[in-house]
Amino acid sequence: MLDYGKTCACLFRDISHTQHLHSADKMVGPKYTRGRRGSFTPMVYCRFFLGMLCGFIDMLHLVWLEILKLALLKIPCRHYDKTNLKRNTLPLLEGGRTRKAETDMKNEKLLKIVFTGIFAALSYVVFTFLQIKIPLPGGDATSIHLGNAVCVLGALLLGGLYGGLGGAIGMTIGDLLDPVYVVYAPKTFILKLCIGLITGLIAHKIAHISTETDNKKVYKWCFAAAVGGLLFNVIFDPLLGYFYKLAILGKPAAELTLAWNVTSTSINAVTSTIVAVLVYMALRPALKKSGLFFTV
Repeated sequence: MLDYGKTCACLFRDISHTQHLHSADKMVGPKYTRGRRGSFTPMVYCRFFLGMLCGFIDMLHLVWLEILKLALLKIPCRHYDKTNLKRNTLPLLEGGRTRKAETDMKNEKLLKIVFTGIFAALSYVVFTFLQIKIPLPGGDATSIHLGNAVCVLGALLLGGLYGGLGGAIGMTIGDLLDPVYVVYAPKTFILKLCIGLITGLIAHKIAHISTETDNKKVYKWCFAAAVGGLLFNVIFDPLLGYFYKLAILGKPAAELTLAWNVTSTSINAVTSTIVAVLVYMALRPALKKSGLFFTV
């Protein structure tokens, strides 16, 4: 963290020096300052951005280590009275079990929050950098992506609320950072959260896949849950987008873009269903062996 602070200080100094030189360019002309240190502002700003990014990743790494310490290394302390063992052993054991159960519940909730953040970051990366954007009339756009697959996978692993929040937060951030999609960020958050809630409802409240031992039943119910969540998105994403554009944003091209939105949403639903179910079935045994499989 100290090195990161020194790096940022140096970068701020470079930027200030660059701005001073460009002010001198305007006053006395560029020939007196050309070639001097700090005269290339794009490179300096790139260095500053990379330094901030590396520092942010370093801080996330430190936070992750602290969370792991709290979640995995917090062991309840048990004390026994050796002088009167027969009378005190049973209450102490029962108290130890109670404390251990409470600690396990807190650790499981903390781990779910951590994994929610991981799924949010994953959905942002998949949605932002692995999408095929299709320009539409009126300056609009639609895209083919696998962001919904991350949302469904999170709901299958963590439950509907945590998985839906992970996918909704990640893709909403992706919308906010994209000038084309920024106006649709509220719609994205609501729809992706609903995908997770519906998927989790079918998978965990109806089928109880986290306690099911028959892999064939697990596969069938995972497929049904993914279809249910993404079918909701296929129906309501184009409709809500149409009325959102027409009523709120006042875009006359809403009717022209409706067919494209239905097509892209359907393609996303099919690919996301296949990917989410296959990845879940592959991760399920590995997570059970590592002790990171949640019983929802």
